[in-house]
Amino acid sequence: MFENFQLLFTEYPLSFYITIGILGLLIGSFLNVVIYRFPKMLEYTWYQECREFLADEISSKPKKEIKQITLSTPSSCCPHCQHKIRFYENVPVLSWLVLGGKCSQCKQAISKRYPIIEAVTAILSVVIAYHYGFEPITLAMLLLTWGLICLTMIDFDHMLLPDQITYPLLWLGLLININGTLVPLEQSVIGAVAGYMSLYSVFWLFKLVTGKEGMGHGDFKLFAVFGAWMGWQLLPLLILMSSFAGAIIGITLMLVKGHQRGQAIPFGPYIAIAGWVCLIWGQSIWQWYLELLH
Repeated sequence: MFENFQLLFTEYPLSFYITIGILGLLIGSFLNVVIYRFPKMLEYTWYQECREFLADEISSKPKKEIKQITLSTPSSCCPHCQHKIRFYENVPVLSWLVLGGKCSQCKQAISKRYPIIEAVTAILSVVIAYHYGFEPITLAMLLLTWGLICLTMIDFDHMLLPDQITYPLLWLGLLININGTLVPLEQSVIGAVAGYMSLYSVFWLFKLVTGKEGMGHGDFKLFAVFGAWMGWQLLPLLILMSSFAGAIIGITLMLVKGHQRGQAIPFGPYIAIAGWVCLIWGQSIWQWYLELLH
């Protein structure tokens, strides 16, 4: 079966890209669910743990009860009228376009964010398919890409990079490089350690000097993820690119949306974006940068 697909996709690469594009749209629809619900699931877990820990210090009936949800229940519905979304209203991108970006019942606007995430997931998936071809590494890179999309949006929304997503990506990076698929294993292990410890050191130096926390611990772990995938050599380029992206976007938010200078902004998305670019084109970018210096 695998050989048949390999022959088909090798002889007709367009069919491979179309297949991956459709898969990307479907995964993007699922990622929208994860991005919205997973932080709420974590909140419920933390809430229950706090109630158990403080059982003797809080009233038996809390003022605010947090409802438990999962990735599958309750069914998706309109946030305005609670209309349950039918399967044909949940076709990635297409349903949003057909409905004119509005709920079929109450006609309230549906956020453009949902089709954008679906489309971006499909586009990035096709880029991975084009770059790596029909190879086992393509599946691993797709999993990394989808995980990074989740982390990026959750961090934008909640200033949170969940360990439940970050750690599997870290372990996957180390496993991928057991046989030196992207980089030798020793470079992968050193990259993971160096990635974590570099930002960890900056965090504590900044805190000792200013008394403030400049970034979250999730940023250390995400940096370690890329160290595990691409080794330690490209980490300097990654920190340069992510810092540059963060500075540009931060200044833009201050000018356009009136962000205060001291207001915190998530750094995880910039690490994720820069890391994804470095992983695919990092060697070429680094070579160009070195030549530019000379």
